[in-house]
Amino acid sequence: MDLSMLSAATSGAAAGAAGCAALDATTYLDMAVRGRPASDVPAETAAALVKQLHVDVPGENSKRKNRLNGLGGLAGGLTGIGVGAAFGVLHGLGWRPPLPVGAALAGLGAMALSDAGLAGLRVSDPRTWSTTDWLSDLIPHLVYGAVTYATLTALERSGRS
Repeated sequence: MDLSMLSAATSGAAAGAAGCAALDATTYLDMAVRGRPASDVPAETAAALVKQLHVDVPGENSKRKNRLNGLGGLAGGLTGIGVGAAFGVLHGLGWRPPLPVGAALAGLGAMALSDAGLAGLRVSDPRTWSTTDWLSDLIPHLVYGAVTYATLTALERSGRS
């Protein structure tokens, strides 16, 4: 990977991190407005993944659950940063769709990766989700995409000036 591609990937990763912060804020706002609890899905996904990998997560009861919650959150962040880095590389290669298109693709791409992981690990079956479930997943991911792609575009512009 040459220096310009590394720079593009780094810019994308930073944009993805900004998108993750926006996704989290949107999720917390949803929890506050609707009074809903935090999701157990990240911890369940981490538990399923470590089981697949035959890795031991130490601790009993709440300590183990807290570790799995932490691992689930880290996995989500890594997904968002990774999608941002991938979009950075695509940007570096000259692929620059208009902001609404790039934002939607980034958000839907991150959502597809996340939901495929849930389905593949048999944590959840998106085919059984209600409209509310889908919207609770879709809206934060679209916010992620908008912030990620707008940040990536702004970083590119600032690098040229």
